[in-house]
Amino acid sequence: MGQEWRSYEEWMMQVPESMKKDPLWNFQVYPKALFLADLAWEDTGKWLSNPRGKEIAMQLIRSAGSTCANLEEGYGRGFGKDNAYFQRVALGSARESRGWYYRARHLLEAEVFQHRINLLDEIIAAPVLSSNQQRQFARP
Repeated sequence: MGQEWRSYEEWMMQVPESMKKDPLWNFQVYPKALFLADLAWEDTGKWLSNPRGKEIAMQLIRSAGSTCANLEEGYGRGFGKDNAYFQRVALGSARESRGWYYRARHLLEAEVFQHRINLLDEIIAAPVLSSNQQRQFARP
């Protein structure tokens, strides 16, 4: 059950090939969002015995998972307005995840906290650009 990887590269090695062959995988933010969801899963498992940590854990799992799910949903809608909408929702979920990680900083080692914030900053930056491009593509 525990984490069998220590880096993004090691994590990528355990991702099923079928997922890596999906065109969505080439959207650079998507693998990072999946990595974040797995990190959140690992991080929050340790918080469940703490009443304050349990509430944060539940919210973080939802928001990190929502980031991936909305990128998947948007990609499944093709290019244009629908895709842009789901990317904006994913962006909101990523920002929410960053907020939950900030609130959980007391439950994490400083280095781990900084890694999660840096990863989320990368994730948050990507959909904004892509969403703007999708909206432009959708214009008549």
